[in-house]
Amino acid sequence: MIDRAGGVFVLPVAIAIVAFFLIGAPSSWLTLTVAGLSMGLMIFLMASGLSLVFGLMDVLNFGHSAFVSFGAFVAASVLAWLGGWLGADSIILNSLALIAALAAAIVFGAAGGWFFERVIVKPVYKDHLRQILITMGALIVAEQLILATWGGTPVNVPRPHFLEGAIILGGSSLEVYRLFAFVVGALVYAGLYYLLNKTRIGLLIRAGVENREMVEALGFKIDRLFIGVFMLGSALAALGGAMWAGYETLITPALGAEMMVIVFIVVIIGGLGSIQGTLLGAIVVALMQNYVGYLSPKLALASNMILMMAILLWRPYGLAPAVK
Repeated sequence: MIDRAGGVFVLPVAIAIVAFFLIGAPSSWLTLTVAGLSMGLMIFLMASGLSLVFGLMDVLNFGHSAFVSFGAFVAASVLAWLGGWLGADSIILNSLALIAALAAAIVFGAAGGWFFERVIVKPVYKDHLRQILITMGALIVAEQLILATWGGTPVNVPRPHFLEGAIILGGSSLEVYRLFAFVVGALVYAGLYYLLNKTRIGLLIRAGVENREMVEALGFKIDRLFIGVFMLGSALAALGGAMWAGYETLITPALGAEMMVIVFIVVIIGGLGSIQGTLLGAIVVALMQNYVGYLSPKLALASNMILMMAILLWRPYGLAPAVK
């Protein structure tokens, strides 16, 4: 019956319908749902690269969230440097400042991903225990680098004027920035879907996720794919961190460590190596966190863990895994 209705991909719809009757107020439900969707797509940006790295490279990269922190702080620095453009009445200057900040985060994430893979991850391939230790150590070092560079005081992240405020729709208040985050996340997902399903590189990546040895036996250099996927994943994490910084408007050096748990929960729930599964997991986690936080605030912190346990009891490999 579930497969006929659309499989596991109807799960967010089912959760939203149940929440609608539990909340009772349509305006509050709409606000929470839009917030959950935008939050889910920002988490997807951070988690999608980690899912591919897990599936293709078999690397437990606990330092992945360091790129989230660096992306947030780099974007905040660029926005502060271009404060004159942000404060201008011109939408064009506002947009250029925002594009510059996001582009700087992406470039920094890709360059940092190349360095991280070559220097830190490559020596510990196929050794999960050492991967955990060295990548956790790298995360701690990254936090200290952020402390040394930006200090321990929370950093304010300004938003462009055209992303301030909210749209009132039927009694519901929908923040403009959340709608913007939803659009950015959807565009990135569409781009990744096209890359993985419509291009030759994507075909090799998906084949490498499912059977690395066979791809190598056919003569393709899987190591080059490793570097490219790692850089792409790090760049997406930095972009997600930049978007999250604008969402929170106040960031600290502990941002990466705070997001690490939720990113791993999303990857585990969604299934290894699956972009569709990661998107599904991110939306489910974000919606549940919003709805539970509204209905029972005391359970909000535990909702993600309870959700992960329930899904793994139902589907031990995740909702839509590319590999088992």
